[in-house]
Amino acid sequence: MDLIFYLTDLAGVAVFAVAGTLLAFRKKMDGFGVIILASATAIGGGTTRDLILDLPVFWTHDPTYIYVIIAAALLTIIWLRFKSYIPINTLLIADAVGLAFFATMGAQKTLAAGFTPFIAVIMGTVSACFGGMLRDVLARDIPMVLKSELYATTCIIGATIYTVLVPYFPVTALAASMLVTLVVRLGAIRYQWSLPVFKEHEHH
Repeated sequence: MDLIFYLTDLAGVAVFAVAGTLLAFRKKMDGFGVIILASATAIGGGTTRDLILDLPVFWTHDPTYIYVIIAAALLTIIWLRFKSYIPINTLLIADAVGLAFFATMGAQKTLAAGFTPFIAVIMGTVSACFGGMLRDVLARDIPMVLKSELYATTCIIGATIYTVLVPYFPVTALAASMLVTLVVRLGAIRYQWSLPVFKEHEHH
């Protein structure tokens, strides 16, 4: 089971590194900008989680994460050399897949460190959202988490599913959490699902 968690974590890092590289391409950044954006997206959330929980920052003890980021960025760059334009949906889908991985793995790592399910849900959301938020701020975009479609809410839903199911069905919990997070986020992108807070008033 530990191997499954580890490989899932690496897959999430790779996907978010791809998302960061895609945004760097859209912003016409140089090679250094690509690596910075890919790294910020891929490990920013997990780093924030570990610092808050006072845990060793995961990638400082396992350089495999850095190798995966570099490999994913380079492969994406090679693919992009044959593309003159990248639709925004490509970035949104890559980001959604990354959310699904990290909302789940953030919750898993928090539970494994001995914290409560409630904290695990919060840290799953932090793990999933903060890397993308850092990426968007560095690229001078409005962070996706601040836009109207469901974003952090999808992570809360997915992380909650994981914490509820994992004591009874560990593998099912992993799959269900990632699948629900991905489906809800893709649905929010496609159908503009949101949680309205303020009523719209007509201006006279």
